[in-house]
Amino acid sequence: MHPGTHFAFGDHEEHGFVASFTAALPAHLTHWYLEREQFEPVPAEPGLYRLSEPQRDGVRRTRQAVHDLRRHGYNVQADIRLDPSLSADPPRPARPNGLQERRSHLAQAAASRTRQRSAPTTTSAPAARPIPPKPTYAPTVHLTATTGGRSR
Repeated sequence: MHPGTHFAFGDHEEHGFVASFTAALPAHLTHWYLEREQFEPVPAEPGLYRLSEPQRDGVRRTRQAVHDLRRHGYNVQADIRLDPSLSADPPRPARPNGLQERRSHLAQAAASRTRQRSAPTTTSAPAARPIPPKPTYAPTVHLTATTGGRSR
């Protein structure tokens, strides 16, 4: 392992995708980082971690762990196929689902000005609500007293 390396990733015959760490970092910190990257300690071997569920896209998940740890500033050594800087991602087939067109429409809508947010024009006075006309007759109200209620 190169001097200054914090983590090492590789393939293991028995455990699949594994990671180990050097003494350059405290064990509790490396344990925390590797567990967040979905690696679990190997019970029989201290300092060795294996990827949980390696059959579930193990290469991509291990490459992502290498990338994340490097982004945090750690020196990481990895096998060629697990190193995202040395090997290219496999091409993913593009599925037409309309997402690109929808994003384009949303971007155009966000870039355009709306009338709701525009400043009111100063060339004309704001429209006033019309006042209803007064009735020409006096409304008649009939009040009926109800009996049988409780007295106060």
